[in-house]
Amino acid sequence: MAVKLQIDHLTKRYSLQREAKQVLALNDITLGVNDGEFMAVVGPSGCGKTSLMNIVAGLLPYDEGTVSIDGKKVHGPGTDRAVVFQHASLLPWRSILGNVRYGMEMQKRFDEATMQERAEHFIKLVGLSGFEKHYPGELSGGMQQRVNLARALAADPVVLLMDEPFAALDAQTREFMQSELLKIWTKAKKTVVFITHQINEAVYLADRVAVLSSRPGRLKKIFDVPFDRPRTLQLKRDPRFLALEDEIWKLIEEESDRMGMVVEDAI
Repeated sequence: MAVKLQIDHLTKRYSLQREAKQVLALNDITLGVNDGEFMAVVGPSGCGKTSLMNIVAGLLPYDEGTVSIDGKKVHGPGTDRAVVFQHASLLPWRSILGNVRYGMEMQKRFDEATMQERAEHFIKLVGLSGFEKHYPGELSGGMQQRVNLARALAADPVVLLMDEPFAALDAQTREFMQSELLKIWTKAKKTVVFITHQINEAVYLADRVAVLSSRPGRLKKIFDVPFDRPRTLQLKRDPRFLALEDEIWKLIEEESDRMGMVVEDAI
């Protein structure tokens, strides 16, 4: 299978101006994500997961190494990537249809008919047909995140980056959105990098789970997720699922203990 996103020996430092020193956030990370793969990234709080996401998105510069998509190095934002953040960040004065069209309008690479067709297609794909003329304030949090996802997919990225997109949702809605995301991903066939604090979410969604160490973030281990697709929420009660979740959790717990962190902060 072809590698779509390649990260090689990536290192990121932050400068602390008041203390006149640098903090090493990410240290020598090498990771490849295959075409059409769903890769989840987990690790203790402060390990650099969001920094890694922002670097791949082109929103944050890095100090050493390379990031490339289809062999082309990433030096800033590009139309080959789209980001779904924790908060939907929809434009309140635009309808749902207008919000989904927005990314395409900014790119200026789609004609009017194509934008309309793609917007309607992805609104239907995320299960919001009939809500095209509604406004974000009229939708629930889960529905707003569906709009956020439709907007990202409509822009036709090569790689879809998702930074804890369900963290702000209640537990029941979160599980429902996980299942819906898998259905959408199966149809959209995008390469996905998914950041999460929840280990069972990572195992349920992903083909592989990458675990980062405590700061400075290093690639600690990659776990293959052996469960067939399609997956249902019942899988989370399978002893094999629980065993894998526990194995990943123990690795993160070791890292949290090493840094003297409170355990609850690492999940």
